[in-house]
Amino acid sequence: MKPAGKVFLVGAGPGNPDLLTLRAARLLLGASLVVHDGLVDPAILSMARPTARMISVAKSRSRHTMKQEEINALLVREALAGNDVVRLKGGDPFIFGRGGEEAQACRVAGVEVEVVPGISSALGAAAAAQIPLTHRDHASIVSFVAGQCKGLSEQDWSGLAGKGRTLVIFMGLATAAQITEKLIADGLAPDVPVAVIENATRSDMRVLRSSLAGLSNVVESERVQSPALIVIGHVTAENDNTIRALALEAIQ
Repeated sequence: MKPAGKVFLVGAGPGNPDLLTLRAARLLLGASLVVHDGLVDPAILSMARPTARMISVAKSRSRHTMKQEEINALLVREALAGNDVVRLKGGDPFIFGRGGEEAQACRVAGVEVEVVPGISSALGAAAAAQIPLTHRDHASIVSFVAGQCKGLSEQDWSGLAGKGRTLVIFMGLATAAQITEKLIADGLAPDVPVAVIENATRSDMRVLRSSLAGLSNVVESERVQSPALIVIGHVTAENDNTIRALALEAIQ
């Protein structure tokens, strides 16, 4: 009987292939089976060897290629069949990547799993836009939240943003209006500066700036698409000239 394989939960980083870790690149180059998210850059997928099986488990707000339970089952099934599986996930597997659920499913089934961290899209996007998430003059606390979390209106976000704090919102495009309403209701000033970073670290990156009150208008008028992050706080006004130049260059 063929021995069980191993599952590698690999972070693909924020988009640019140059930001892969060496461990991630080596695993991808040697992989015979790659199970990947839909937002992983094609240039990263092309690094896999030509004979590798590529299985997309792309997800969007309105359509899932596979349900999460089916993805978990796929990883376990392939590993138990004796295949090493590279599960390639955007950003870092354990930051809004459901990597914890997949690792747990593997452990329960007796499948060995290794987690290979990636540069979180929050860190990559902020660095590419030259927005310091922390700054001695502006912020000593950073919070990461999911904009599509269940029961968004019931969540208590008070204290997550404001003076001395930076708030980074993942998957918040579709709920930008609700996010704005919620944060203002929880006490955040409408004029707090905001940056929306689309396609971070890629050649088509855009950085769009607004106030909190104008967030949903910017998302709608500029037709911002995923992947995109929303950064809220006074750090987004740091290095204004660089941010404006990046945004202008991206849309020309």
